[in-house]
Amino acid sequence: MRLLIYEPSYRRLAGSISPEVEPVLMNDAGETTLAGRPVTIEAAAVEAGWMNADLWAGGPGRDYAVALLKSPGLRWVQSGAAGFDNPVFGKLIEKGVTLTTSHGQAVGMAEYVVWGVLDHFQRGPERRAAQAHHAWNRLAFREVAGSHWLVVGFGAIGQGVARRARAFGARVTGVRRSQASHPDADAIAPLADLPRLLPHADVVVLSIPLTAESRHLVDAAFLSAMKDGSVLVNVGRGGLVDEPALLAALDAGKPEHALLDVFETEPLPADSPFWDHPRVMLTPHASGITSGQGTRNDALFLDNLGRFVRGEPLLNAADPKDVRAGR
Repeated sequence: MRLLIYEPSYRRLAGSISPEVEPVLMNDAGETTLAGRPVTIEAAAVEAGWMNADLWAGGPGRDYAVALLKSPGLRWVQSGAAGFDNPVFGKLIEKGVTLTTSHGQAVGMAEYVVWGVLDHFQRGPERRAAQAHHAWNRLAFREVAGSHWLVVGFGAIGQGVARRARAFGARVTGVRRSQASHPDADAIAPLADLPRLLPHADVVVLSIPLTAESRHLVDAAFLSAMKDGSVLVNVGRGGLVDEPALLAALDAGKPEHALLDVFETEPLPADSPFWDHPRVMLTPHASGITSGQGTRNDALFLDNLGRFVRGEPLLNAADPKDVRAGR
């Protein structure tokens, strides 16, 4: 079985890859080799690919994606991302490729969400300003204990947020398709219940994939239904939010605060009003870039690679219908 893999990734993982796997290596110039000799991607006849973060951090990401799409015998691609709204994933699905995603970033993203909410509740900016001015200001702050968190999208990321919030004494409602109870939530609800739930939520976390159904889920009606003093957190995709509607709502004071890691246009334009809005804390799509993400992603890839070689079911297989809907 032949695997298309970025050369630095292979060097890191070579000792853990089964001898039954023949690596087809891609270098930084987008050139491919097999057993040390140049080979065209068509002649390489790869069956699998590992589309990880290494490729996009200064690597040949575009060349790699094109190579996958030009591989006629490709059967499986492991992605290092949780989402699948990138158009290349839809094209792979149309080729009949099985796409598996990763939740290696879920730990860091859940910690990020809790950090951002705590920083707002505990008046972090005011505390830091007081320290900078040598001012002995004793500031009262909000407790997480007793607050209600509405987590829209209750996959690995949403469940990680819920576990951490409940450890602080919060009550959590998870919003997802399946209405089966979950040990990390006090209640589970469908998306259709949002108008009923939003007026009672102190914190609303978006960790849902971007699809035709969820695009601009957060619109003027959604925002007007939110509770006074509430916090909106988006670690899903920028397209979940109608950004002009959010800016208008923030100007009106509800939600009280927004923690935003993703935007419809990335990088965020320098003239975007979000940069300087007093009710916004933003980060550059970085909530999952952590010390442990790569290790967890590699472990999942190696597990799935072994399963693929043995003909066993793969972990985290994306539903083709969801991938097509996110295109």
